[in-house]
Amino acid sequence: MTFLGFRALRTFLCVLGLAAVASAYAQAIVMSSTTSTEQSGLFAHLLPAFKKTSGLDVKVVALGTGQALDMARRGDADVVFVHDQEAEDKFVAEGFGLKRLPVMYNDFVLIGPKADPVGVKGKDIVAALSKVSKASGTFVSRGDKSGTHAAELRFWKMANLDAQKGSGYKECGCGMGPALNIAASTGAYVLADRGTWLNFKNRADLAVLVEGDQRLFNQYGVMVVNPAKHPHVKQADAQRFVDWVTSAAGQANIADYKIGGEQLFFPNAAK
Repeated sequence: MTFLGFRALRTFLCVLGLAAVASAYAQAIVMSSTTSTEQSGLFAHLLPAFKKTSGLDVKVVALGTGQALDMARRGDADVVFVHDQEAEDKFVAEGFGLKRLPVMYNDFVLIGPKADPVGVKGKDIVAALSKVSKASGTFVSRGDKSGTHAAELRFWKMANLDAQKGSGYKECGCGMGPALNIAASTGAYVLADRGTWLNFKNRADLAVLVEGDQRLFNQYGVMVVNPAKHPHVKQADAQRFVDWVTSAAGQANIADYKIGGEQLFFPNAAK
């Protein structure tokens, strides 16, 4: 092969490689989501099934719900999958998201040392937090504007303790997994979503102490980012994911995800 022929071949291969990269990128969407959907293992179960149906890859950026919504506000995501309905409704009202749809639910649980030194065990989350505050029990808050953090703050407010959480209250500014790790290493109380807790391996002496309170209900929603705000958003592909995850097939896939025989999330798009 002549030198010119070699250069032509190299140029052709470079163009072909760039085209392949561009094609792969075109077949992917970016989803900003809460850490609980990733750290629970749900997406590792859910997204391969979606790709098999659609041919689309989903690149997940797992953050606290507040940060996930802010990422979408900047136009850095095509679809949002989070769990703070008040914040989600505001996101849509501001014009950053198209219609919000419910997808699934589970619940929050209060985790703490099995010995329960403060005596919170029961079904009343407000009474439990009151006991933690009064005893200045060690409590790890995510402090990251996530859906779990927003729920925790609501519960403190219900207890009229939003300004008096006790000297043992600490914010980590971290995701659910790291917050549970801190609680495990320090013997602290922490509010967690049940999905992440069931998939959490480093439990040490921790156990579920408060569950069953209706106020612990944890709803998840999904929204396509509004292309009117960010024209580069892959609206059609993002809508394909929304349509699938709220369809009978997507909902069945969510229901099928279990750890140790226990279902982590309960689909309710039809409702």
